Amino acid sequence: MEKISIDEAFTLDREFYVSEISEQLLEKMKGKSYKASCTVPVSQLRLLHVLHKNLEGHILEGQIVCNKIIADTLLEIFKELFQASYPIEKIRLVDEYDADDERSMADNNSSCFNFRFISYTTTVSSHGAGLAIDINPKYNPYIKTVKGRLNIEPANGKPYTDRSKNFPYKIDHDDLAYKLFTSRGFEWGGDWSGVKDYQHFEWTK
Repeated sequence: MEKISIDEAFTLDREFYVSEISEQLLEKMKGKSYKASCTVPVSQLRLLHVLHKNLEGHILEGQIVCNKIIADTLLEIFKELFQASYPIEKIRLVDEYDADDERSMADNNSSCFNFRFISYTTTVSSHGAGLAIDINPKYNPYIKTVKGRLNIEPANGKPYTDRSKNFPYKIDHDDLAYKLFTSRGFEWGGDWSGVKDYQHFEWTK
């Protein structure tokens, strides 16, 4: 989204809102995040319009498709993050990356809904249901060891696997995003054992 200049106090409520998925948006999602195999009804999804700030403090527009169950909660969280000038580089629909998670994460794009089943099952994943969101994923990668080999997603997130280091966009237990999400019923992937998913917040209620 383009950088915008606004009077924050005047437009805060106007710029943070939830809407149903329009026919026009659905057409853009079809075959991408909303695949032919999608079992989640469109009526269960919502579009969030938010504002966010990057490291330079520029105000940007963002869009998130999520499950309606968490729409209002997410809106509250992103409003608080914005008011605190919490840096988020990009919040674009994953459809702008043809629903390719690796491309979206490598571009440090924060996103939520992208339909898929958990591998080798018929169970819809948390992202597939629109009940999980990834924040600044390049700097907070998914890390898993498979048969002795380290798997890092996105691949360009490798420099940020050492969580003892300090760097921009890092999520840890002192981070505001961690505090806001976990206080509202989300589980952080950075607390998982074995697999670490530092970008990932998943609804657990």
